[in-house]
Amino acid sequence: MTSLITSFSEISGRYDVALVDLWGCVHNGKQIYPAAEAALLRFRKAGGVVILLTNAPRPGAAVAERLNEMGLSADAYDGIATSGDAAQEAMLMGAVGQRVWHLGPVKDETFFSDLPDWSKDRPAIERVPFEEAEGIVCTGPYNELTDRPEDYRGRFLSAKARGLKLLCANPDIVVDFGETRLYCAGALAQLYDEMGGESLYFGKPHPPIYDLARRIAADHGVQLTADGTICIGDGLQTDILGGVGEGMDTLFITGGLAASEFGPDVENPDPHLFANWVSNQKAQPAHAIGRLR
Repeated sequence: MTSLITSFSEISGRYDVALVDLWGCVHNGKQIYPAAEAALLRFRKAGGVVILLTNAPRPGAAVAERLNEMGLSADAYDGIATSGDAAQEAMLMGAVGQRVWHLGPVKDETFFSDLPDWSKDRPAIERVPFEEAEGIVCTGPYNELTDRPEDYRGRFLSAKARGLKLLCANPDIVVDFGETRLYCAGALAQLYDEMGGESLYFGKPHPPIYDLARRIAADHGVQLTADGTICIGDGLQTDILGGVGEGMDTLFITGGLAASEFGPDVENPDPHLFANWVSNQKAQPAHAIGRLR
């Protein structure tokens, strides 16, 4: 049964490592949540290790730069594991061929330019027009503010006919950018799968990003153990399902994507509404809280 808590400190002492989602948990795409930042600072001050685990389709260095621009203290976390890093590694290993068509916004250019040192020993990945591609690398819609998955149905029909695989750099379906809900690469990959195409996933809830987090944790002298790690986030089908799949405890942020389900007070979800809602979900979090604090 999921326990509703009011502060992360009520349970944080049980864990050595926290795998923390960003969008909807630490920020809303525009602003950092001060209470979330404070909670992470307290956890680290008490000896805990914080790894930001995000489905952002960009390298960790680019995410860190953006967080710095938004004002998140560098003392609030130890490392960053991104879906972009995990997917980029697969791309460089040739998961969808050497000649790829990029489906995504200009802001994701770093996926192809900020490459790890070891990639110098690998055959180069060439970005080509759709008609010449051996595979697709999808980091999201071209225009996140206006595009919908159905806008790409025609192109996907052609891709399916040619047997192209789609590498999905961000399994999230939607995110909330301030008050605006945007489609992510996961929504496009989902459509491609439904049409009979083949999509490859590397972010939450899939294993590759957790393998990356294990390597980052090891660099900081800790191991991701089932009883010593908690996964925190607002995505039931990503953060929570992924954590449960790895055998770890989870903390569900109700004030994120599903906030409208639990009453008018985002900070304090209605216990009865939450109990009814969560009982019908595939993944059952160990704990839940309105906002990370």
